[in-house]
Amino acid sequence: MTRVRVRGFKIFDDRHGKPRCYHRATGHKIDLEKTPLGSAEFFAECARIAAIAEARKAQAPKPGTLGGLVNAYFQTEHYGNLSDATKRDYRKCADFLHPIRDTPVSAITTPLVSGIHDKAADKIGWRRANMVRTFLSQVFRYAIPRGLIDRDYAAGVIPKPRPKNRPYANRPWTVEERAVVLDRAAPHVRVAVALIMNTGLDPSDALKLTRRQIDDDTIWGVRGKTGQEVAVPIGPTLQAALDAAPKHDAVTILASSNRKPWTYNGFSTVWYRFKKKLEAEGVVQPGLTLKGLRHTVATTLREAGLEERQIADLLGQKTPSMARHYSRSANLADRNRITMEALEKENERRSRVVKPFKKTVKP
Repeated sequence: MTRVRVRGFKIFDDRHGKPRCYHRATGHKIDLEKTPLGSAEFFAECARIAAIAEARKAQAPKPGTLGGLVNAYFQTEHYGNLSDATKRDYRKCADFLHPIRDTPVSAITTPLVSGIHDKAADKIGWRRANMVRTFLSQVFRYAIPRGLIDRDYAAGVIPKPRPKNRPYANRPWTVEERAVVLDRAAPHVRVAVALIMNTGLDPSDALKLTRRQIDDDTIWGVRGKTGQEVAVPIGPTLQAALDAAPKHDAVTILASSNRKPWTYNGFSTVWYRFKKKLEAEGVVQPGLTLKGLRHTVATTLREAGLEERQIADLLGQKTPSMARHYSRSANLADRNRITMEALEKENERRSRVVKPFKKTVKP
């Protein structure tokens, strides 16, 4: 069967085998029930969406407006040096502000920004609303030296608090959950989980690690979110997991079942399906996330009595210095070696008191 292709559109089958289609640049979805794939109506809808996207792209922000400030910020070196994830978040904030892009700079005040913040909380939630506030603060901050605005009108806006009834995000994993995940995961997934579990690396950073970033018994990397260098010694548990991993020729340390480097979306999809299966069996609790393993490492070390500075050094939480030399990170690796030894010992102690997992059969 010939697959229909339209430039600028992603056409695929979802996990249920149902065809889906969306515009890559804008994310606009096409209802394939109303406009069947390959029909005249389908191609007309594609043309309409593409024309709207091109018209919007060609519409340059007007000078002296909020849109003009946002556009100027996107040209700064500061924005260019942000991580890809932060850039995507800021672009989403700009999309939210797009309807009021023509607001004159002279009309921007703290009460106006507060109103935008409140509206964002109602429409996209408290967390994204705070992201919009942070984004505006960055835009104003870098516009002030250019004489485009006179102050940061977002600075006086109070961030939205986390709702009290909201579940803890990225909660730490229990010892039992760690055991069952490592026991049940496919080999190419198990090694990825083990790497994150025994280093505290962010999942996106762990998936990008290359073989060249292992020097003897240390992983040398850079935290994508902050640009902070990290030096994580490889303990016996992680080394055993790496030695048992499926062989592959990918440049990265981790690879998918087809022996190619993982994409973040690809691994997230595989992890989600695996996790939901374990949840359905009742062997893990809801809220299990890969980023929760980073919290797990921090929590385990804190409970083992290590100082916050030691934990922060391991997780790359120190304010980054772009002029940092490799030799200075070597000192960091030596300090982190003591930290990793404490993590190994504490995990070993906890594992001894955990009963072996037995699958329960429902009557």
